[in-house]
Amino acid sequence: MTTSDRSADSHAAVDRIPLSSNLKLLTLFDKGSSEGAFGPRHLVVHGWRVRGPLDLDALRGALGDVVTRHEMLRTEIVRDEGEIHQRIHSPERPEVRVHDLEPDVNRSREEQVDDFVNEVEAGSLEVSVLPHLRVEVGRFDENDAVLVLVTHHTASDGWSLHVIVRDLAAYYARRCEGETVELPSREQYRDFVYWQQEMLAGPEAESAREYWREKLAGSRILDIDADKHVTDEIASVYSVRRFIMDQELTKSILDFSRMMRCSPFMTLLATLKLYLHRKTSFDDLVVPVITSGRTESSFHESVGPFFNMVPLRTSIEGCRSFFDFMLRVRATCLEGYSHELPFSEVVAQAPEIISTYERPDNAVVAIQVLQFPAMTESEVIGGLEYTEVRRRTKSYPETSDIPNGILLGMDILPDDEIAGTLRFDSNQFHDETIIEMIDSYKDLLRSVLIDPNRPLGSL
Repeated sequence: MTTSDRSADSHAAVDRIPLSSNLKLLTLFDKGSSEGAFGPRHLVVHGWRVRGPLDLDALRGALGDVVTRHEMLRTEIVRDEGEIHQRIHSPERPEVRVHDLEPDVNRSREEQVDDFVNEVEAGSLEVSVLPHLRVEVGRFDENDAVLVLVTHHTASDGWSLHVIVRDLAAYYARRCEGETVELPSREQYRDFVYWQQEMLAGPEAESAREYWREKLAGSRILDIDADKHVTDEIASVYSVRRFIMDQELTKSILDFSRMMRCSPFMTLLATLKLYLHRKTSFDDLVVPVITSGRTESSFHESVGPFFNMVPLRTSIEGCRSFFDFMLRVRATCLEGYSHELPFSEVVAQAPEIISTYERPDNAVVAIQVLQFPAMTESEVIGGLEYTEVRRRTKSYPETSDIPNGILLGMDILPDDEIAGTLRFDSNQFHDETIIEMIDSYKDLLRSVLIDPNRPLGSL
């Protein structure tokens, strides 16, 4: 059922809620209903291995409870009635699709799980369909399955999926066994919208605007040349290339980060900036960083598109070594985080920074290190054991879209490895180019960490 078929007369329906600044960010990449930020493949997808007898009726009921609890999963983005706004609809149960995963002598179950999640990521979910949540269940047998949550990115983000699965497990336990699992109080996404409006009208936000006006003056977000010429008539087809950084390299990253009193993300970002400097010959390096956007702790239990993009600018000019450059990147990160504003607000202060996105033969490279709450390890709730599917190694020719460019994602695993992804438009880049980017980035990491004081020119 589409949103146009629904009535907003229910006591649970609310009309004409303004957009958050985070949603306004997505409107910058609106390419209609067939692709882009509001297209059917702009999805957030994540999987959990579930062991134990799975009751599908209880699962469907628990999913309905989740949709009732979190309004954003049933909120329409109205784009054809004058000023774009949000409209909350009454709760309905999401669709559950069940697939039998047959035994395969050529693949382990872990490999089949990886393939199954990839296949789901290559699917679609129309933004006009409510609720913005679908569940795909792949069953090996009655006690072993993989549960994949699919949401549209206009309604959630990676953090939200972890909140959803935590709440789903609690409601499932309640329905199956009468077990009461206390859930924390939560704010709705519309509460965030109004909180954000007040925050942006305050003195701290004005101080942050002044910071970004000065920090980004005369700059633009860095991009790289694409392999192929793309016209507006050619739709994007995003692919994903996955890779693993082994324990030795990961340990070097963690040890160096501790020595520098910075996060591993800062080390990964500094190396990416150095890589882009070498690839483009630019010294002025403005790279978008994807953050959780949840700067206010009262929204940590909420579901919605809170994610933000922070353009961090660092000059490499005058840096003798990676150690010198790392100090600059660390300072850039700390400054940027302390002045974080929604990206649409930052663009309003320095509109020239997004001129890069108007270049069809180039692509912006953004970076994200995954940091999520709630269940990230195996946990038993209501007779089921939930284990997050994190160590994925299989690349895939089609995957969920990103609004633009290339996205480098990193996840630091519990076994001291880093699982990496590089999402890219296969109509812009050859697969061989992406493989070379990953290999060069990893080689550069090893090189700078062996001797951070080595002159940059000798790397």
